[in-house]
Amino acid sequence: MLGDVTRLQFPDACFDSVFCVEVLEHIPSLQIACSELCRVARHDVIIGVPYMQDLRYGRTSCGTCSYINPPWGHVNRFTEERILALFPECTISRKSFAGISRESTNILSAYLMDLGKNPYGAYSQFEPCCKCGAILNPPIERSFWQQCCSAIACRLNAIQKIVTKPHATWMHLCLAKTSRPGLGARATSRTA
Repeated sequence: MLGDVTRLQFPDACFDSVFCVEVLEHIPSLQIACSELCRVARHDVIIGVPYMQDLRYGRTSCGTCSYINPPWGHVNRFTEERILALFPECTISRKSFAGISRESTNILSAYLMDLGKNPYGAYSQFEPCCKCGAILNPPIERSFWQQCCSAIACRLNAIQKIVTKPHATWMHLCLAKTSRPGLGARATSRTA
């Protein structure tokens, strides 16, 4: 069954728990999607998202329109604080972290890698271009200057990796709704 997480075709509070993993990092209209997940959940929203991902690391370049795409089609970055801001009606009841990552870059390396046409980006996931929808493939031909730019960026990233503090790759959270259907602000405003 296909659906749109920003327009769920279900009534309010129709599921005891909602499970959403490897979705939110791909959604441009993130606040709307989170509101919809919370709306259809009666008790809990369980999510899994990349944790503290550097969205400049592993970018891809579209060979059709030259657009610089985020890695793996991820357009959103998450921390615990950001999740709580996206789900203001919830509190974190359980959390876990998985994997270890040191993938990080810096402004100069990201800029040089973009100039070099991002030859080492996340092309293996077969994500289409965010702008034109074309299939993303590593660049076949690059000028000597572009090769130099990406080579320098790789060396800078190697140094960056040494000084980057490791962190979890994925974050899994069980978010408990603080207001239950029939309680809270809606019920209060009806009785006031």
